[in-house]
Amino acid sequence: MMSEKKIAQERIEKLKKLIDEHRYAYHVEDKETFDAEALDSLKKELFDLEQAYPEFVTPDSPTQRVGGLPLKEFSKVRHISRMNSLNDAFSEKDMHNWVDRVVKYLKSQTERVSEQDISFYCDLKMDGLAIELEYEKGLLIRASTRGNGETGEDITQNIKTIDAVPLKLRGDAPEKLVVRGEAFLTHEEFKRINAQQKKGGEKEYANPRNLVAGSIRQLDPKITAARKIDFFTWGIASPQNFYKKHSDEFKALSRFGFKTNSNGKICKTLEDVETFQGIWEKQRKTLPYDIDGVVVFIDDNVFFRIAGVVGKAPRGAIAYKFSPKTATTRVQEVKIQVGRTGILTPVAVLAPVELSGVTITHATLHNFDEIGRLGLKAGDTVIVSRAGDVIPKIDAVLKDLRSGKEKTILVPKICPVDHSPVVQEGVYLRCTNKLCGAQHQRQLRHFVSKGAFNIEGLGVKIINRFLDEGLIVDAADIFLLQEGDISVLERFGEKSAHNIIEEIRQKKHIVLDKFLYALGILHIGEENARVLADMLAQLGAMHTPDDIYERGRLLKKETLEEVAGFGEKIIESIMDWFLQKNNKELLHKLTKAGVTIGTEKKQTHMRLQGKTFCFTGELEGLSREHAKEMVRSAGGHVVESVSKNLSYVVAGADPGSKLQKAQNLGIAIIDKKQFLKILEA
Repeated sequence: MMSEKKIAQERIEKLKKLIDEHRYAYHVEDKETFDAEALDSLKKELFDLEQAYPEFVTPDSPTQRVGGLPLKEFSKVRHISRMNSLNDAFSEKDMHNWVDRVVKYLKSQTERVSEQDISFYCDLKMDGLAIELEYEKGLLIRASTRGNGETGEDITQNIKTIDAVPLKLRGDAPEKLVVRGEAFLTHEEFKRINAQQKKGGEKEYANPRNLVAGSIRQLDPKITAARKIDFFTWGIASPQNFYKKHSDEFKALSRFGFKTNSNGKICKTLEDVETFQGIWEKQRKTLPYDIDGVVVFIDDNVFFRIAGVVGKAPRGAIAYKFSPKTATTRVQEVKIQVGRTGILTPVAVLAPVELSGVTITHATLHNFDEIGRLGLKAGDTVIVSRAGDVIPKIDAVLKDLRSGKEKTILVPKICPVDHSPVVQEGVYLRCTNKLCGAQHQRQLRHFVSKGAFNIEGLGVKIINRFLDEGLIVDAADIFLLQEGDISVLERFGEKSAHNIIEEIRQKKHIVLDKFLYALGILHIGEENARVLADMLAQLGAMHTPDDIYERGRLLKKETLEEVAGFGEKIIESIMDWFLQKNNKELLHKLTKAGVTIGTEKKQTHMRLQGKTFCFTGELEGLSREHAKEMVRSAGGHVVESVSKNLSYVVAGADPGSKLQKAQNLGIAIIDKKQFLKILEA
């Protein structure tokens, strides 16, 4: 068996190769052959692996280089200093890890540095094209693309067509100044250009970033000028930077005549950074241009310079990305869900991944034809996306990242719920038992009902919705749900998802008799569940559903026959239930999901211990439920059916057939008055 280190090394090599192929197409050829957010996801995975195993970092790793080679159509320009890229963060944890790394490094270089000494400057991360501008004596002399970081392409004539780029500087600008910024298109301009393309029968552009890149690289500046490109400047790259703070640079750039993003902000703490990023993740759609995160700089330029560069990214800055709508993750397994109509639907269980701000663990596969189309295997790395308020879907399988341990997904021949044969109906499989789907739904509703787990908020409509979306296959899946699985559904929000998950979490601990009742064992109602619970408890302690299975296997038929109210059908049902393999698997899954078993408080008055009662007819002024509870509180048992082992049958007005049966068996029959007298004895 391969070691974790060897597995990581192989994964790193596969990731490097795949990322390089698509990055070359994106940066050099201006072709988007891969979703940018999914590529970011793979890049982050590679970065994390290289952080964990730095011995596998090589100069050719995608994390160690910025972009592709310059295009041949333009003359080459060597940058005054490397135009670095930024490492990405996707979570609060990533940001804390980044600050910890920076502080640790600064401590190794300077004295008395702590996280409290560091403040940040946050700017919106434009989804555009990085450009370098060179000025001498206040005049623009050269503009270039980032290229490979060391060398870019001379695009001066095209950049001069952008009104936001000053041709002559203002104010107290130094004699030589090199600045960097981002060329971008507004949503309005992007729509206008695409409308022209469509009208002329030309291909429409996929996104503003691609259009900017194509426009900037036009050999004819008139074409660039016809596309109203905008520009934000975000930093000074001159050898002498006299500004103590990064925020001071922005003030100076404005004085010199550069357009900067007015939404930038100084953040004193990492908590302030989180707030800033969270605000703009929610408000990004209000902007007239695309952003995909915020850029976070250490505001103190002295600290920033001391922090230096790691790989090809500055230690002192990071791109805090918004939660993507597309990402990569692994398919851990494929479950078969049976809907209300008996249709079998495959559902992918994913390694948790964040999409659009929520953690996702499921993706729909629709049918087995879809699995064939994707070529999906269990264990595959996949691209998942979420559009709108729907459960995410798998867009593609990254077969190049396979390790050889992936498993083929077999088309089932029998229903996983009731083991009936399945039939093909078009692209769907259906259980041949027409009642299967409805029965499955009723079982789940029973499981969460008041007498069982009592999970409030999981009504019929919600259970049906979870079934239809493939979020639950069996009862144990209820305890594996995540907030993100629910909040992505239409008409569900973050608050309702949180409330449901919190309610489920609080109901993971349950007393034994209610758990047995929840299992829906045939003929085992609430009363019989109490009796069965007592019998199992006598066989040993139980703390988990797994323990219940072990005790249930020890039950003997002859012992069950001695129980008052347990007839042949009940005994057969109990014995059969604990023989079923699928029931063992369900109990094990419930154990893994964190369900635990407790016991009710001991009764203080045990005068009826060993006595068994059965009620029939109406007791005037005393409800049936209250009477039963009185027996239980005094240590007695209540059963629903008459057998020879009963102590008493309590008969009221209009008794049923139980009275006649009790008379035939010679069981003591008492009325309400006698019943209360026994309780008071």
